[in-house]
Amino acid sequence: MPQTPDADRTHRLVPSPAGRTHLVEQGEGPLVLLVHGFPESWYSWRRQLPALAAAGYRAAALDVRGYGRSSKPGAVDAYGLRDLVADNVAVVEALGESSAVIVGHDWGATIAATSALLRPDVFRAVGLLSVPYTPPGGPKPSEVFAAMGGPEEFYVSYFQQPGRAEAEIEPDVRGWLGGFYAALSADTMPEPGAPDPHFVTRGGTLRERFPEGRLPHWLTEAELDVYAAEFERSGVTGALNRYRNMDRDWADLADHHGAPVHQPSLFLGGSRDASTTWLADAIEAYPRTLPGLTASHLLDGCGHWLQQERPDETNRHLIDWLRSLDA
Repeated sequence: MPQTPDADRTHRLVPSPAGRTHLVEQGEGPLVLLVHGFPESWYSWRRQLPALAAAGYRAAALDVRGYGRSSKPGAVDAYGLRDLVADNVAVVEALGESSAVIVGHDWGATIAATSALLRPDVFRAVGLLSVPYTPPGGPKPSEVFAAMGGPEEFYVSYFQQPGRAEAEIEPDVRGWLGGFYAALSADTMPEPGAPDPHFVTRGGTLRERFPEGRLPHWLTEAELDVYAAEFERSGVTGALNRYRNMDRDWADLADHHGAPVHQPSLFLGGSRDASTTWLADAIEAYPRTLPGLTASHLLDGCGHWLQQERPDETNRHLIDWLRSLDA
């Protein structure tokens, strides 16, 4: 598939409830808003922007508040899902559009699904990568995560106390990011039976279980430099604050407990991604929770970073789905 050159990308800062939201756009046509996860940035979509532009879409990849060149409010409670939905709506309006298709990966998938749930007037369709949709509700998240680790601690619980994970990550952002990306990539993740990098020993660190000395096939040293530079500039607190709002989101979205997303939807997952395997029940529930699901694909042998591990496949599925929306 022909792709337009990187030079055609446009960086923009637009007003939003966060303050300002940074985004990178490419192409002309129906708007597709791309929302990244942890610990990433707009750059995670670098292989989707030219492909979507060449296919006739206006693709806009943003830095979620707290990341990259977007504003970073100081309060922990400024990173709730309702706040992030408001940012997304503001971006659509700032780009002069009244509606968009929203596509998210990892935390971005949850942000995208919540955007579609709360603002169906703006987000006409939703694509979810790696993290399945689970409706708001159920047990309190902190209690669920606290029960998962047994003698160890689940990474989401580890992230809760402000400053704790920062103390691990920020002294060597580049090394930590490279290890984290490798730990969840199909070609570099620990072998079955090895200690799980999603868990922390009591008093230990996540990095103790990351692969050392090699990057996944999809990430060059120069690309890792780009990611590292963003977090070295901004710190990681804004990114981690998303995890620190999970109980608050649970309360804030109480009036939507169990609510399905009705818009046309897409799901893409990796067969070797814990986000997909742990949430297999959520995928099985899609007839009830995503009644508008029109395409679902599990990429065999793929890990967590599927739009970077398998960009050509991801682009093909995305574009086929987008074209089906207006067929």
